Amino acid sequence: MSKFKVILTALLLILIFTLPVFAEENSEHFGWISILPPALAIILAFVTKQVLISLFLGTFVGATMLNGWNPFHGFLRTLDNYLVGSLADSWNAAIIIFLLAIGGMIGVINKMGGTRAVAEALGKKINSPKSAQIYTYILGVFVFFDDYANTLIVGPTMRPITDKNRISKEKFSYIIDSTAAPVVGLALISTWVGYMIGVIRNVYQSLGIDANYYGVFIKTIPYSYYCIYALIFLLILILLEKDFGPMYEAEKRARTTGKLIADGAKPMAGDEIARMEVREDIELKPSNAIIPIITLIIISFIGLWYNGYTLLEEKVNPFTIEGIRTCFGEADSSIVLLWASMISGIVAIIMGVSQKIFTVEEAFDAWVDGAKSMVIASMILVLAWSLGSVTGDVGTAEFLVGIIPENFPYAILPLIVFIISGIISFATGTSWGTMAIVIPLAVPMIYAFVERGGDPHLMTVTLGTVLSGAIFGDHCSPISDTTIMSSMASEADHLDHVRTQIPYAITVATVAGISYILAGLLSINPIIILLIGIAILYGIIAILGKSVKEEDLKKGAV
Repeated sequence: MSKFKVILTALLLILIFTLPVFAEENSEHFGWISILPPALAIILAFVTKQVLISLFLGTFVGATMLNGWNPFHGFLRTLDNYLVGSLADSWNAAIIIFLLAIGGMIGVINKMGGTRAVAEALGKKINSPKSAQIYTYILGVFVFFDDYANTLIVGPTMRPITDKNRISKEKFSYIIDSTAAPVVGLALISTWVGYMIGVIRNVYQSLGIDANYYGVFIKTIPYSYYCIYALIFLLILILLEKDFGPMYEAEKRARTTGKLIADGAKPMAGDEIARMEVREDIELKPSNAIIPIITLIIISFIGLWYNGYTLLEEKVNPFTIEGIRTCFGEADSSIVLLWASMISGIVAIIMGVSQKIFTVEEAFDAWVDGAKSMVIASMILVLAWSLGSVTGDVGTAEFLVGIIPENFPYAILPLIVFIISGIISFATGTSWGTMAIVIPLAVPMIYAFVERGGDPHLMTVTLGTVLSGAIFGDHCSPISDTTIMSSMASEADHLDHVRTQIPYAITVATVAGISYILAGLLSINPIIILLIGIAILYGIIAILGKSVKEEDLKKGAV
């Protein structure tokens, strides 16, 4: 197998450097070759299981393409333009510091025995894999205001509980990932709302359409089929205690052998926290974990409200529902999450020192050890951002959008937009970038159809389609930042998380695609379509799902 990997890698590299022969010199439009950087990174990641090298090579190839196919210049531009450029971006830099600070807070909490205390307290209520997954699901839905905060709150909080109940890391990371972006994308108030409304507003204004843009967004929610189905599909799996495909094998392994990760897997976290020693003579208090985490949530929520208000050009009453929504929409979530993580870490340190669990010096040592556990994830994020930048520069997304034929039945436009959005998001690893690219292209097309007497509700359906497709592709992409964070928060092998999640994501996307066909062809209440989709999902799980109950696994039942 190792020889196969070497041969395949060599062939790919040979292909890369023979492509210039077929490319037009000094071409600013690479056409189909523009898919090479993300495709190479994704294929190599799955074949070699070396995520860092694969992302770097993908970025290197893109930079080489942009520099006249000169590998020397491509290598230099990979380092200075893309790697350094990713960290030079203030939003990205704030997210990296946020990750390190979250790791530091977790390290301090662990040193206080807070993690163990929560595990023991919840262990009295959570005494089965099913209940552990339900509690994780509920917490994921509860933290609705930001997908990054969601992932990094739910993961560390529930990880000891899911580990104790022998839930595989693959399933745990899937639960985290599926209750992050889908929840935030459907929330009435979140860090996503303002961005989506801004994109919608720009497109509508360019078309001369005057509308309540927040109202337009609200109307798209029932048509965000992938987001809704992802949450319902996950809940059905948990309640029926069934899985299928590679996820079933992972759960079977965890339940029968106690191995939460596969042999040879590489967890997306350092072992600094796991090796951290907790004093045996201290009293274990759940509050030592709960208070810093609640602080993180409260500061994040209030911070988004406050930061958004300070950034508003036209002030609103921040104490009304409309004002709160507007403030959240304008907030810089990267800065707010940085505030929240640093303040919650300080709170944890003060609590530990005041209880004489450790000295200030020991507290900072614990904080540093916790931050170290996030280094690998941070490196992967920087490389993923770099690859995202280079795919934008070579025109990957524009090429994919351009393959949509101009003459086709408008009734199936939602389905086509869903597929294209998914492909772009998968290739670029960004939901937001996908929405920014696809909405300005898809909406004018459907608006022209409406102007000629077509069904106006297709405008709303199409907007919901873009969001769904963007999150679907994001869920499948190994270079997506939220997918990476889910692996990190659960301490799963990143590629194992992606490999086991893809069959579920495709299943949900297939049902969503059917729903978009129905929505495009029939002017019926979207709730009816949702009910049809839910019934299909339930039937799929009932037919394909295999029981992961311990007693059934022991009997060899399926």
